[in-house]
Amino acid sequence: MTDVLLNALLLSFVLLGIHAYLGMEVVRRGIIFTDIAIAQASAVGLALSLFLFDRPSYPLSLLCSLLTGVLVLLSQRLRDYAEAFIGLLYALGFSLVVLVLSKSPHGMEEFLKLSAKDILFVPREEVIKTGILYAVFGLFLYLRERFLKGFWSELAFFVLFSLTITSSVSLVGVLIVFSILVAPALVSLLLKKELLFAWVYGAVINTAGIVLSFYLDLPTGFSLVFLQALFGILVFISALFLKGFKNHHKLR
Repeated sequence: MTDVLLNALLLSFVLLGIHAYLGMEVVRRGIIFTDIAIAQASAVGLALSLFLFDRPSYPLSLLCSLLTGVLVLLSQRLRDYAEAFIGLLYALGFSLVVLVLSKSPHGMEEFLKLSAKDILFVPREEVIKTGILYAVFGLFLYLRERFLKGFWSELAFFVLFSLTITSSVSLVGVLIVFSILVAPALVSLLLKKELLFAWVYGAVINTAGIVLSFYLDLPTGFSLVFLQALFGILVFISALFLKGFKNHHKLR
């Protein structure tokens, strides 16, 4: 029991480490759909590989992610309409996954796994391997900030973003990736905090979701997504009311 919970918690912390950083970047840029569009593109690659080869293919998933990442990068040239375009990329990916998996005898089961997997029974070796991989990605993100500028910096960001998302989607599913990336970053920025707060806050919510799912016998992935989304929404609504209250007093 202890090992099951510990492995799931460690994996969620490893994911949070790099995704909270990427989330801060994405939320600041105002391109929220980027994450879920690229994650959904990765799921398209996995769905196609399951349909064509009856097994998941990381290269095909990565190819779909990279293509979407490049399209997102190019869309920034029409910044006023970029978010609408990225939203359509997500809708295209989501519908394509459903259409492809509708031809599979286990389509619904595979669809749920691509959305949010049960991470309770992840092996310790997988957690260690993922931690090493994301440490390498994190190093490249640091080097990109130090040594690249302009277009090449942006290209490197979206390539590393796509690599990270592809690895995460194959491991935990689209919705877990999206919630861990966006919710802690959004809450941190709303409260005018930095990355460290996003890590601590995200870790607390992840822990609550995993522990509650274990003891209440609920799907772990969807429990984690639910709590991240719920508290993110509550903090956002609180910020709205607080801003309205301050504006009201200024007018008086």
